[in-house]
Amino acid sequence: MHVLIQGLIMGVLTGGVYALMASGQTLIFGVMKVVNLAQGAFVIASAYLTFSLFTQFGIDPFVSILITTPLMFGIGMLAHWVFLRPLRKEDAVELSILVTFALALLVEGLLSVTYRTTYRSINNTYSNKAFLLGDGFSIPYVRLYGFFISIALLLVLYFVLQKTKFGRAIRATVQNPQSATLLGVDSTRVKAYGFGLGIATSAASGSIFGLLYPFNSGSHYDLISRLLSVVILGGLGSIGGAVFAGILIGVVSSVAAVVWSPTWSEMTFFIVLLLVLLFRPQGMFGRLERGAA
Repeated sequence: MHVLIQGLIMGVLTGGVYALMASGQTLIFGVMKVVNLAQGAFVIASAYLTFSLFTQFGIDPFVSILITTPLMFGIGMLAHWVFLRPLRKEDAVELSILVTFALALLVEGLLSVTYRTTYRSINNTYSNKAFLLGDGFSIPYVRLYGFFISIALLLVLYFVLQKTKFGRAIRATVQNPQSATLLGVDSTRVKAYGFGLGIATSAASGSIFGLLYPFNSGSHYDLISRLLSVVILGGLGSIGGAVFAGILIGVVSSVAAVVWSPTWSEMTFFIVLLLVLLFRPQGMFGRLERGAA
């Protein structure tokens, strides 16, 4: 029972980070109907940026989020204008999958040239420290800090989408892009900002990911499969669903690791993805109509 509870705690903490990663993925789908296969690559790129800021300038990985977030927002907007905006509307949905996959390969190539393919990890003074809770439950500082930062940023994202004019424009574009355009919403600009905001979430999650796991330029392949599992489980376009699904899969994966083996933990994402596609393809919080938020 002690091991099971420890697994539950670790699963919730890890799931919060997955929720942050997946929120950007599902936001991009909601705004643009784009399944962004480059999201994992941008997370790894953010991990490398955090690694460089820490090793070269001594900037704490969590503090570096203040630097990497606006940078990734700008990169995301640039990527939209260069790679996605020129696509013809009638082919945009289908071609965007190929374009974002090509973008992921481009990011991977740049990272391989810059950092080589050697695995890196971010180790600072508290990377291996933990505190005891209750009857000997160990909670690593990194996972706890990462969880609270992820939740805080998700709350900020919620506030932006629900309480700001920009957020209302995004939600209008998600629900009915034609009507939003008729009401004066510049859908092209909203899509660029939405894509930039979705990529910006990779900055914080990349910093946390680099503290939790070793990574190299090819780590995005495994990561994007996990993110797609979370997004599909929650429902494409549903940020609330992505948050719930991220924590749920984090818990299931962690419990599988402690009860059975780490091998089953890795398989959890794919098993969940298969079951959802078979029995509820719209996800837990999604709708049958494409583009539902």
